Amino acid sequence: MSETFEETALPPCPECASEYAYESGALLTCPMCGHEWAADDPDPDSGDAAGDGVVRDAVGNVLSDGDTVTLVKSVKVSGGGGGTIKVGTKVPGIRLIADGVGDHDIDARVPGFGRMQLKSSVVKRAS
Repeated sequence: MSETFEETALPPCPECASEYAYESGALLTCPMCGHEWAADDPDPDSGDAAGDGVVRDAVGNVLSDGDTVTLVKSVKVSGGGGGTIKVGTKVPGIRLIADGVGDHDIDARVPGFGRMQLKSSVVKRAS
């Protein structure tokens, strides 16, 4: 008895071009470089990286200062006691920044953790 499995082709990583991307919730993740991006983003470089000033969340919604966002992925916190911010945590009153550490483009006060920077690829705008 032979079974056939239909492979769904995932796009290569926009950072390192690795073909080994996998789905991780609402995001695609590259195991080679750790880059995460939205699966339904037609152009992964269409956000802030292109210099147009637009910051999008994990599902493609445009973010702006003062928005409330919800984490779509657990985030490990390094330094200062560490811990993990769990999926579903609401973060009110975000502020978009251009000079974040690495590709962190949100400055926010996370309940229970204090002020920190987040990546827009791990949050979704709350409705």
